Amino acid sequence: MKNTKKFPEKGMERSALIAQMKAMSKDDADWRSGRNFAYVYFAGDEILDTVKEAFGMFFSENALNPTAFPSLRKMEAEVIGMAADLLGSDGVVTGSLTSGGTESILMACKTARTWGKKERGIETPEIILPETAHPAFHKACYYFGMKAVVVPVGTDFKAQPEVMEGLINENTVLLVGSAPSYPQGIIDPITEIAGIAKKHKILCHVDACVGGFFLPFLKQFKPDLSPFDFEVEGVTSMSADIHKYGYAAKGASVILYKDAVLRKHQFYVYTEWSGGIYGSPAIAGTRPGGAIAGAWAALNFIGMEGYVKLAQRTMAVRAKLLESLEDIPSLKVLGQPDMSIVCLGSDTLNIYEVGDELSVMGWLIDRQQNPASLHLTLTPAHEKSIDAFVQDLHKAVNKAKQLTLNKLGNKLQVSTVKGLRKVLSESMFEKFQQYAAKYSDVGGKRSAAMYGMMGDLQASGNLDEMILEFLDKLMSDD
Repeated sequence: MKNTKKFPEKGMERSALIAQMKAMSKDDADWRSGRNFAYVYFAGDEILDTVKEAFGMFFSENALNPTAFPSLRKMEAEVIGMAADLLGSDGVVTGSLTSGGTESILMACKTARTWGKKERGIETPEIILPETAHPAFHKACYYFGMKAVVVPVGTDFKAQPEVMEGLINENTVLLVGSAPSYPQGIIDPITEIAGIAKKHKILCHVDACVGGFFLPFLKQFKPDLSPFDFEVEGVTSMSADIHKYGYAAKGASVILYKDAVLRKHQFYVYTEWSGGIYGSPAIAGTRPGGAIAGAWAALNFIGMEGYVKLAQRTMAVRAKLLESLEDIPSLKVLGQPDMSIVCLGSDTLNIYEVGDELSVMGWLIDRQQNPASLHLTLTPAHEKSIDAFVQDLHKAVNKAKQLTLNKLGNKLQVSTVKGLRKVLSESMFEKFQQYAAKYSDVGGKRSAAMYGMMGDLQASGNLDEMILEFLDKLMSDD
């Protein structure tokens, strides 16, 4: 799609520039008031301001060369040490800082690929993962030439270790579990998965991107929490995002390994370049010093006691939400979430229409599929908004029960797609999908019809092309 923005002939005045940026952000998610349930983890202005100040102090520094900025080298090493200590280190767990959960997961998979080739001579590596595992594992397989073997979860939305074990073969290099899985917030049976990995002498990764800086603090007042970290025999690597429940600035995650020998498989080195010897611990070359400083500042400023209190406050919000749902029989919580993620579904309503009504009322909520559901990530910011949310949730459910023009339009659109699938040729139906993607209301407040169409289109095998069209439209300035 054509981008019509021209390069500026002259620079803008600072005041005009800032004013324009503020105007551009007027429709952004209102995360400070607790009206969003995704993307931003807000624990109050004091923590935010402290992390912003730390980020700004190292705004221009570059961790590409650790010897140029020994302060960053020290902070990074200490962040890795603190994360390892938090997640069950026996003193030898080590790792790297990355830009986020996706990069951490990519590194875990790249490490498994290199380990498999060097240690086992495996040329076509495979990883086995539950269907609830993060798409970054599939991205890694796509990038690194690996095969993802996907295992259905049980009715409790947990991974099925016995099924995973039955799929292990001579090419398997890695088993994956989540702590918790993002869709329903449920910890997979890590002890069983890791035990199987150890038995077959392969690697086991625990994706704790969302829970790595929450579950250890939850464990302080909920000791019966399912085991999930390096204290579990057989766990060889973990990913955990500091910019989620660690409340650091965006761009901070850790990938941890059981020992330094395994971590070496992550590194990339090229010694033949005319510009000098090139060595890189992870994907990025240039790494912003601000993200490292922000992570270090957050962990040290909040500390164990502060994080435990934040976890208690967040779980109190969850308790209030779950109690309120008892008065809304049309909704149900999918599975039994272990932490501060709540997944809502319905046997009697179109849950996406409930989500649409909430969006119209100013709430930002993610939609999910397989099964259809709404995803809520709770933080301390929701203490001041949870009562208003529950009131609006009642209204949204009541509206979703009523026949409206919007709902009728949704049903007509989905029915049209089903009808077209029956009469159009495959090539013509592909063109229709591209057209639908290009002209749908991307980013709008109502998406029930879009999700209904996508659910029906999955069986056509061409849904990927439709999503590519959506991405192209989203990245356009039109």
